[in-house]
Amino acid sequence: MAQILSKRSRRRWDESVISRSRGSLKVKEDCLQLRRETLPGISLEPNLVSQFLQGCITNQSLKPAQQLHAAIITTGAASDRFTSNHLLNMYAKLRQLPTASALFKTMAHKNIMSSNILLGGFIQNEDLEAARQLFDEMPDRNVATWNAMVTGMAQYGFNTEGLEYFARMGRQGFRPDEFGLASALRSCAGLRDIASGQQVHACAVVCGYETDPCVGSSLAHMYMKCGRLEEGEGVFKAMPMLNAVSCNTIITGRAQNGDAEGAVDYFSCMRRAGLKPDQVTFVSVISSCSDLGILAQGQQVHAQAIRNGVDAAVPVRSSLISMYSKCGCLVDSARVFRESNDADRLDLVLCSAMVAAYGFHGRGQEAIELFERMVSDGIEPSEVTFLSLLYACCHSGLKDKGMEYLELMCNRYSMKPTLRHYTCVVDLLGRSGCLDKAEALIKSMPVSADAVIWKTLLSACKTHKKVEMAERVAEHVLRLDPQDSASYVLLSNIRATKEKWDDVSDVRRAMRERRVRKEPGISWVELQGGEVHQFATGGRSHPKQREINRFLDELISKIREFGYVPDRSMVYHDMEDEEKEFSLAQHSEKLAIAFALLIMPPETPIRVMKNLRVCDDCHVAIKFISRITEREIVVRDVSRFHHFRDGECSCGDYW
Repeated sequence: MAQILSKRSRRRWDESVISRSRGSLKVKEDCLQLRRETLPGISLEPNLVSQFLQGCITNQSLKPAQQLHAAIITTGAASDRFTSNHLLNMYAKLRQLPTASALFKTMAHKNIMSSNILLGGFIQNEDLEAARQLFDEMPDRNVATWNAMVTGMAQYGFNTEGLEYFARMGRQGFRPDEFGLASALRSCAGLRDIASGQQVHACAVVCGYETDPCVGSSLAHMYMKCGRLEEGEGVFKAMPMLNAVSCNTIITGRAQNGDAEGAVDYFSCMRRAGLKPDQVTFVSVISSCSDLGILAQGQQVHAQAIRNGVDAAVPVRSSLISMYSKCGCLVDSARVFRESNDADRLDLVLCSAMVAAYGFHGRGQEAIELFERMVSDGIEPSEVTFLSLLYACCHSGLKDKGMEYLELMCNRYSMKPTLRHYTCVVDLLGRSGCLDKAEALIKSMPVSADAVIWKTLLSACKTHKKVEMAERVAEHVLRLDPQDSASYVLLSNIRATKEKWDDVSDVRRAMRERRVRKEPGISWVELQGGEVHQFATGGRSHPKQREINRFLDELISKIREFGYVPDRSMVYHDMEDEEKEFSLAQHSEKLAIAFALLIMPPETPIRVMKNLRVCDDCHVAIKFISRITEREIVVRDVSRFHHFRDGECSCGDYW
C-alpha cells in the first residue's frame, strides 16, 4: 500500500523543489530518486511540475527537466494534458525541437495550445517550413495561432507572406488583437506598402486598438517608413500617453526621411517633457547632427549621452565617430575611437566607422593602416568595412590598393560585392582616368546597374572631358531616373565645356518639359554658440548681405594680387566674361566663408558645409583665401572634406 504523506510534509517537499527550480537548478538524480522511493504511487502535482519546468527554461537547464520527464512517465502523469503541454513548452524553449516533435506526436490528449506551443518553437528556431506544415495540418486554430504566423513572417522578413496570413485570418472570421495588428503593421513598414498599412490602420480602428501603445507605435512607424511623417506624428498625438518608445519612433522616422532638423528639435521636446532618452534615441539624434554638420549641437548631445550612461554603447560610439568626422573634427573622431577600444582587442563596428571617417577626409593611408591592424588582430572585416575601405582608396587616388582590396574581399573572404561596392570601384577607376575599364565593369558585374553607378561614371566623364562617352552614359542614367536633376546638369556642363550651346539648350528644354528642377547650391556655417547661417548661390536674403558682398569683393581683389584668376570655364552659360566672374563670386561657399571671416574670432577654424560638389574655381579661391588670411578653412561637400591651410588643401587637388 502506497505511503501517504501529511499535507505539511508534502508542502515542505514541494517548497524545496520549487526553491531549487528558481535557484541554481542543480537538481541531482537523488532528488527525483527520493521522490520515486519515498512517494510510490503518489502522482506529481501539475502546478509543481510547471514551476520546476519554468525554472529549467529560465536557467536554460535541460538535464533536470529530462529527469523530471522520466519521473512523469514513471508516475503516469504524462496522460495529464496540462503537464504534457508544459513539457512540450520546455523542450521548444530549450530548442530541443526533435524531442518536442516526438513528444507532440505521442500526446494522447492534444489541444490547440499544444499545437501553438510547437508552432512557436518552430518559429523561434527559424524553421518556417515546419511551422507552415504544422499550421496547415492543424484541425483547429485560434487567434494565437494566426498571430504566431503573422509575427513569425514579419520577424524574419517574409513581409508579403505575413500580410497574406493576416488577410486569411480576417477572411476566416477571426478578430485580430493588438499583437497581430502590430505585426501586420511591421510587415507593411518593411514593404513600405502604404495602401496595405492604411487598411490595417482601418482594421485597428474597427477593433478598438488604435490607441493601444503597441499598435500605436507600430502604426506610426509604418507611416514614417512610408514617408508619411504627418500621419505618423498624428497617431502619436492621438495616443493617451507619450513615452520614450513613441518619441524614438518619431525621432527615427524624421531622421530616416531626411528631416534631420526635425529629429533634433523633437529630441529637445522629448527632454523638456521629462522623458529619458536611450541608446536608440541618441543614435538617431547624433546621426541627424552628422547630416546637418552642426558640431555644437552634436557636442551637447554627446554630453547628454554621457549623463544618461549610454555613451559607452558601441552603436552610440560608432555614431559619435561618424558625427565628429562629418562635422570636420577628425581628431575628435580618433579620440572617441581610442577611448572606445580595448587595449588588446579592437571592435569591428568601431573600426569600420573609423575607416569611413578617414576615407571621408581623404586619409587613405590611415584607413589602410587601421584595416591592416584589424586583420592582424584576427578581426574578420565585414562588407561595411570593405565599402569604407574602397571609399577611402577612391578619395585618396589609391587605385591599385583599391583593386587589391576588392580582390581580397572576393577571394579570401568569399564575399560577393554589392552594387555599392561596385559603385565605389567605378568611382575609383573613373577618378584615375580608366573610364573604359569602369564602363566595362558596369556592363559585366553580376548585379543590375542603377542610375547612381552610371551617374558616377558620368561625373568622371566631366572630369576628364570625355564628351562622346558622356552622351552614351547619360542615356543610361536618364532612362533609369528621368527626374534626376544632377544628371541633366552634368550633361549640360559637359556640353558647355565644348561650347555646344545649342546642345546645352536642348538639355535645359528637356528639364523644363519634364519639370525637373536643378538643385540650388547651398552652404551653411555654424557659429560658436551653435547658431547656423545658410547661404544660397547668388543669394540676397541674409541680413548682412551688403556687408558680406563688400567684404567678398575686397577679398577677391586681394587674392587676385597673389595670383588667383577666376576660372570662367566653371560658368556653364553663354554670357560675357564679366558676368561669369560675378556669377563665380556669388557661389554659396564663398559667401559663407566671407561671412565667417567677418564674424568669427581669428583663432577659430571656419567650417562650411555644402550640399553639392565644390567647383574647381571655389577650390582654388579658398586655397588663396586660407593663405592670405592665415585661417584654417574646412569645407564639407557632398562627397568629402577639404582642409585648407596655408594655401594648400588636404585633398591634394584630387576630389
